[in-house]
Amino acid sequence: MRILTWSEFDEAVYRLASAFEGRAFNGVYGFPRGGLPLAVALSHYLKLPLLKELEPYCLVVDDVYETGLTISQALDHKGVECAVWISKAPPTWFKAAEVVTTDEWLIFPWENPSNATTDEDAYRASR
Repeated sequence: MRILTWSEFDEAVYRLASAFEGRAFNGVYGFPRGGLPLAVALSHYLKLPLLKELEPYCLVVDDVYETGLTISQALDHKGVECAVWISKAPPTWFKAAEVVTTDEWLIFPWENPSNATTDEDAYRASR
């Protein structure tokens, strides 16, 4: 398991904000739950509203891209751009602050590490 830090989070926010700076978005939407911290940080950095739901022409973010099941839901909305903190596959239609080549379970700074095994088991069972 890889435990991510708030410092790494800040660096990811900076990388993604730099990639999207100056773009005209209606706001930032983050998939609950993992995408919300990134969405809040990017909405502040880019001075965009935090959206409660997916809308056309918004920036859509999530914490991690593994199978694409979650973030690909945004593709049904016109003019959206997508980004993740960490991608476990080379990004083709979205941006990633970091790409990894491992299937290692990630523990984000806002998560409780003592729940990591239970969280991983539940995730893998749902896929």
